[in-house]
Amino acid sequence: MKTTLVSDSALREATGETRPVEVSVVIPCLNEANSLAYCVDKARKVLQEAGLSGEVVVADNGSTDGSIEIAEEHGARVIRVEQRGYGAALRAGIAGARGPFIIMGDADDSYDFSDVPRFVEKLRERLPLPKTSQVSLPEA
Repeated sequence: MKTTLVSDSALREATGETRPVEVSVVIPCLNEANSLAYCVDKARKVLQEAGLSGEVVVADNGSTDGSIEIAEEHGARVIRVEQRGYGAALRAGIAGARGPFIIMGDADDSYDFSDVPRFVEKLRERLPLPKTSQVSLPEA
């Protein structure tokens, strides 16, 4: 699977972040211009508010609607994925992620990025997690 890093330093430049990345939020994308900015902004805001050292990685699968530019403008690191398919985009995004903890969510706002800090907390504890990321964790 061939991937190309388009904006490897976009997040670091946008945030001035110098700490090692602890969590990568990976968002597969194909022509999601209508909702991508909202999702990237929400994920970045959650990371910042929780004090997490993180990045948002958009694994783009050939968008032609400006999704790449939108992702970069909103501080995501973009990985271009030549192999078509949702699974290929997800695999490439995970492979390109810098953080030891990886959380994925779709670019259509169907995942609640506000749960990221609770997932990271459980990952730090090394506790078993639900097999599906659309299952909410119990309130803390």
